[in-house]
Amino acid sequence: MLDAIKPLLDSGIINEETQATINEAWESQINEARETIRAELREEFAGRYEHDKNVMVEALDKMVTENLTAELKEFADEKQALAEDRVKFKTQMVENAGKFNDFMVNKLAEEINELRTDRKTQTEAIAKLEKFVIHALAEEIKEFDQDKKAVVETKVKLVAEAKSKLAELQSAFVKRSAKLVKESVTNNLGSELAQLKEDIHSARENMFGRRIFEAFANEFAVTHLNENTELAKLQATIDEKESIIAESQKAIEEKEALVESSKHEVKMINESVNRKTKLDELLKPLNTEKADVMSSLLESVQTDRLQNAYEKYLPAVLNNTSKPKADKPTLAESRVEVSGDKSAKASEENLNNVVEIRRLAGL
Repeated sequence: MLDAIKPLLDSGIINEETQATINEAWESQINEARETIRAELREEFAGRYEHDKNVMVEALDKMVTENLTAELKEFADEKQALAEDRVKFKTQMVENAGKFNDFMVNKLAEEINELRTDRKTQTEAIAKLEKFVIHALAEEIKEFDQDKKAVVETKVKLVAEAKSKLAELQSAFVKRSAKLVKESVTNNLGSELAQLKEDIHSARENMFGRRIFEAFANEFAVTHLNENTELAKLQATIDEKESIIAESQKAIEEKEALVESSKHEVKMINESVNRKTKLDELLKPLNTEKADVMSSLLESVQTDRLQNAYEKYLPAVLNNTSKPKADKPTLAESRVEVSGDKSAKASEENLNNVVEIRRLAGL
C-alpha cells in the first residue's frame, strides 16, 4: 500500500497536512493489524503449548510409571535378597563367633600357661642372679677388707723401717758432718782468728780517736759556745722528752704485741698439752718400740681424730715385728786443759761445734 501511494505523495499534489493524516491513518491501520496478528499468534501458540504440554505429561507419566515399576520390582528383589543375605550373615556370624570364642579361649589358655612358665623362669633367674651377686659382693668385700688390712700393715712396717733407716742415716750424716766440719774449722780457723785480731786492733784505734774527738768537742762547746747554753739545754730537754715519749709508745706497742703473742702461745700450749695428754693415754698400754711407731703414725693426724686412727693402726702395730734399733752413738766427754796455746782453743771450739751439730740433728 505504501509503495502504491508513494508516487502520489512524491508528486506534490497532496499537501503536507493530508500527507500527515494519511500517514497517521496508515500507521493506525498497521498497528491494529499487528495487534490482531499478535493475538492470533498468541492463541495459536497457547493452543500448541497446551497440546505439547499434555503430550509431554502423558509421555513423562508413562515413562515414569514404567521406570518406577521396574525400579520397585528391582528394589523388592534386592530387598528380598538383602533379607536372605542378612539371615545367612547372622547364621555365619553365630558360627564364626562360636569358632572365634573357642579359638580365643584356647589361645588365652596357652598364653596364660606360657606367662606362668615365664614368670617361674624369671623368678628362678632372679634368685640365681641375687645369689651370684651376693656371693661375688661378699668376696669383693672380703678382698677389700684384706687389702685394707694389708695397706695398714704395710704402712706400719714402712714407718718402723723408715725410723730405723732414718736413725742410721742421721748417724752417718753426723759422722760425716763432724769430719767435714772439723777439717774445715781446722783449715780456716787460723786465718779467721788472725783477721779477727787485726779487726779488733783497728776498732780499738778508731774508738780511741773517737773518744779524743768527743772530749775536744765537749771542751770546745763549753769554752766558746756559752751564749747558746740555755738554748742547748732546752733543746736537750725537748729531745729527752720526745725520746721518752717515743720509748713509751714503743714499749706500749711491744706490750700489746707481747700480749697477743702470749695469748697465741697459751692457745698453742693448751692444744699441745691436750694432744700430748691424749697421746699419752693412747700409747700407755704399748711398749716403747710400738709406742714410737704408733706416735710416728699419729703425728700427722688431727687431735679430734686420734682415737679413730689409733684403733685403725693398733692391730697392725701389735702384729708388726720390726728390726732392732741401731745403737745411738754416744758422745764422749772431752776435757781440754786451758792454756794460752791457740791450737788448743781451736780444737776445743771444733769439738763444741761438733756437739752443737749433733744436738741440732737430734742425737
